[in-house]
Order: sequence, then C-alpha cells, then structure tokens
Amino acid sequence: MATYDIIILGSGPGGYVTAIRASQLGFKTAIIEKESLGGVCLNWGCIPTKALLKSAQVFEYLKHAEDYGLSVKEYDKNFDAVVNRSRSVASGMSKGVQFLMKKNKIDVIKGHGKLLANKKISVTQKNKITEYEAKNIIIATGARSRELPGLPQDGKKVIGYREAMTLSKQPKKLIVVGSGAIGIEFAYFYNTMGTEVTLIEYQDRIVPIEDEEISKQLERSFKNSGIKILTNAEVISVNSKGKEVKATLKKDGKEEIISADIILSAVGIKTNIENIGLEDIGIAVDHDKIMVNDFYQTNLPGYYAIGDVTSGQALAHVASAEGILCVEKIAGQNVEPLDYDNVPGCTYCSPEIASVGLTETQAKEKGYNIKVGKFPFSASGKAQTSGSSEGFVKVIFDAKYGEWLGCHMIGAGVTDMIAEAVLGRKLETTGNEVLKTIHPHPTMSEAVMEAVADAYDEVIHL
Repeated sequence: MATYDIIILGSGPGGYVTAIRASQLGFKTAIIEKESLGGVCLNWGCIPTKALLKSAQVFEYLKHAEDYGLSVKEYDKNFDAVVNRSRSVASGMSKGVQFLMKKNKIDVIKGHGKLLANKKISVTQKNKITEYEAKNIIIATGARSRELPGLPQDGKKVIGYREAMTLSKQPKKLIVVGSGAIGIEFAYFYNTMGTEVTLIEYQDRIVPIEDEEISKQLERSFKNSGIKILTNAEVISVNSKGKEVKATLKKDGKEEIISADIILSAVGIKTNIENIGLEDIGIAVDHDKIMVNDFYQTNLPGYYAIGDVTSGQALAHVASAEGILCVEKIAGQNVEPLDYDNVPGCTYCSPEIASVGLTETQAKEKGYNIKVGKFPFSASGKAQTSGSSEGFVKVIFDAKYGEWLGCHMIGAGVTDMIAEAVLGRKLETTGNEVLKTIHPHPTMSEAVMEAVADAYDEVIHL
C-alpha cells in the first residue's frame, strides 16, 4: 500500500493549490481526482465563464465601434466558436495544472476516492479498487449546482451552470433563476449575445448580498441593456413537455406563467459530500458542511476539509487560502486563522462588481458611526476616455478611528481594483492614509482615493 504524508481528495483551486504548498513544505503528496485536474473552477466555472464573458465584451465593443470613431461594416457572432474558445482556454489551464503537479513531484491518482478509517482512502477506477494511506488526508471535493424541488434540472430545458457553458445552440429566450454571481454573469453573457433574458430573484433586489446602491446600479444597467428583471419572485413549478419550457412564478402573492427555450437554475450550490465515506468513519457534518476548526481539522485527527465543503465563502480564492493555511499548520508553522470578514467578492458581468467588508446597512446595524464616500466613474478621466463611465466606488469608514469598514465598486475593471481595499484593511489602514497615498493619473484606481476624499469632505473632482 502506497503511503504519503498528505493525500488530498479533489483537485480544484482548493485541492491543487494545497498539494503544491504541501510539496513545497517537503511533504510526500498525492492528489485524487475523478474528472479533470483543476476541478469546477478551471473546467466548468471561474475560467471558462470569463472566456465567454470576454467574447461578449468584444461583441459589445463591435456593436459600439462608432462611439470610438471606428467604422466596422460587417460583424457577427459564431456561438459555437465562442463556446469552443471557452473550452480551449479551460483545457489549457487544466494542462497547466498537470504541469504544476509534475514540477512539484505530486502523484496524481485518477478515480473516485472514498475515506476509510485509520487515515486510509480507497480509489475506484474502472472497477479496480486501490487503497492508499497518509499521515494526513485533506477533503477538497467542492460543490455543484443546487437543485430546488420546484425546479428539477433535466440537463436539456432546465439546466445548471455546466450545461449553460456548452449549449450546442444559442437560445432565443432564456430564464435565469437566481441573481448571485453565476446567474448575473450568464444573464449578461446571453443578453449581450442576443438572447432575450428574464432574470428572476426571490429576494427584493438582485445581487442581494451586495450593498443596496450596487444592486440599484446593476439593475439600471441590466434594464437598459434589455434584461427583464423580476424580484420578489419564486419559481414554484416548471413544465417542459412542450416545445418551450414554462415556469409558474409566484410574485407579490400572484401566480403567472412565463416561457422560454431554456431555464438556467443558478440558485446556489450543493456540497459534494455524499459517497466519500464521511458517515462510515464518523466525520461530523452540519447543514451540508463538514465541521472544522480554525485550521480545518475535522472531529477526527488527521482528517481535514477545505473549500466549498466547509462553512466559509464558496469562492476559489478562499479555498486556495484555506488549503495553504491548513498544510502550513500541519507543518508546524505559526499561522493565524483566516479573516473571513476580509474576503473580496467579484462578479464579472458588465459593469463588473467587486466588494469587501461591511455594506452601509451592515455598518449601521453594528452600531458604527460612519463616514461614507462615493465617487462616480462619470467624473473619472480614464473612465471617460475608455467609454466606460458607468458605476462608482463607495467607501465606508468608522468615523471615530478611521477604520476602513467596507469598499463597494461597480464599473469597468473593478475586479482588478478591489485588492487595494483588501490589503488596506489587512494592514489596518485609515481613511487618511489612503487619502494621502498618491494614485496614478489617469487611472480607474483614482476613484478609490476620490471616494475616500469624499468621505472626508476633501474631494477635488466632484
């Protein structure tokens, strides 16, 4: 029986990053994967969706070429080619992970892994079962699209994110249920490509975890681009027997039926914790999540869990950070627990959304006396020259100590700007320090400094 220091079950951005860090720390490491290296993120999530969204953005540029003084007489989209480019990018990234495994001398074990007692794990591949053992086993099996009772997925007319990425034919009409990051990104992509999109959200506003002003701005932008938005709405049943699929909605106490070629269910995720042996060996689970301590140890010594299967935010960068922290703790390093209040969230529609920390409402509810600043991109030189003046940066500070409580952005390229706020908060910077830090001109990033200046009544360009 092959023996390792660390075996990781799952090779997504949690698993493969953990494996690399473990190898760097001198551990003999193996990783088990039943599909493609890179998991959902590289193959069916973060990476291929961004490729689709880039195609949509380029298509949008072509539509508005005249705004830039350019004349493009003929242009069209090739939906198959757009999908193929996305798959090609994903494939290239997965091969990149294969290279990293070889470079770091990590054994890749193909097959379905199942946890056994005494820190062992069995792997089934083509009806052959092989057992391995390790001093430490890390569970990183991730999650999949969640199904609601009234919205069962058939993979054809009612689909999840996976099918939405590889449709053989572009739908004329699409209903997207759920306005988290996945639903928003696909609503933007398909609408830009020419599909008639209806977006349904159970709560009273879209992107409900974001600051309320961000939700309002995105709703305006989406409505201007032709997306129909229904909030306070719930899909209670679907009928996919005819040519179209019909969804029965309950909105404001009334029922109505809307139809489309396809319904995309984007109502959250379900953890992949079934059939991996948790119950057999007694690993504690609560509300669909594996219970862990601050350093990802389960209730059984030697068994750990990271990423979407635990209670932290279900984000690729969180899974990676958890995995690195987990193996550094196993290696005996002096590490601090992750600060889950300082995790950035990004949505890659157009305009993009990026945020970290408390919303204005949350800050008030926690009893802070706050200073709030806002700077619109319409007053930004870089935004104006690039033709992307939609959106704003909003900052929230504690009035007493100057602590940066939250930062919320909507606009072009803001997902590349949010790290300034994450780092600033990590270093416990104050509003005055941000204000006195020179930002380059002309850049979109100046809007952060200007928003802070607005909070402290020192704004120049408003």
